[in-house]
Amino acid sequence: MSRPVIGIVGNSNILNERYPVHAAGQINCAAIAEVAEGLPLIIPADPAMVRLGDLLEACDGFLLTGGRPNVHPEEYGEPETEAHGAFDRARDAVALGLVRACVERGQPFFGICRGFQEVNVAMGGSLYPEIRDLPGRDNHRMPPDGTLEEQFALRHMVSFTDGGVFHRLLGAREVMTNTLHGQGIKEPGARIVIDGHAPDGTPEAIYVRDAPGFALSVQWHPEWNAANDPVSRPLFQAFVEAARAWAAGMRGLRKSA
Repeated sequence: MSRPVIGIVGNSNILNERYPVHAAGQINCAAIAEVAEGLPLIIPADPAMVRLGDLLEACDGFLLTGGRPNVHPEEYGEPETEAHGAFDRARDAVALGLVRACVERGQPFFGICRGFQEVNVAMGGSLYPEIRDLPGRDNHRMPPDGTLEEQFALRHMVSFTDGGVFHRLLGAREVMTNTLHGQGIKEPGARIVIDGHAPDGTPEAIYVRDAPGFALSVQWHPEWNAANDPVSRPLFQAFVEAARAWAAGMRGLRKSA
């Protein structure tokens, strides 16, 4: 059986300070291809280049990755402030509609960091512009210095709902994760279930209630060391397996049509 195609929503970047590119992290692609045996396909996050219907037909599942720009606060009805940081309105235009369509169709998706926040906003939720400024909250941002290994090191515990989706999938009530984000969930969107929290109460794991397909997201970065991490590997494998089942079902529908 051919590998399921996983569309990885890319980010807009400037290469060598002058050449615009659409890109996705190598470790995201490796987690899909090497850990879960999917076929990674980088999607330009620009509605002028891609149409939603074409994406849904071309891919079996979608990985919504992290990215430095944040979801624009207008997407959840709040004014822009300096604390909200940089934005990528083109990615907003692609990703938010994609999440809603996948929920409706039952097509699998997995959100990571910014992708986690996109899922919440797509379902009607809102975000805090800066978690570390909230009373009683920790600094969840990536350490500014050090090697990649040090920046992606495991830094805090995430506790899951007893018997919940993540507890059942990972076989553990608590896991250690890295943390590299500034923003976080303020109000959960409709049907968003917060299934895991950091020790300071920050939401770290969510799913969409009653979604007919795989619809999980995490605030940390499981793509780092995914081949060896006992938390990351089952997340990617379950996601791609759901996409494989989706692909098989779609092939069956086309044959019977």
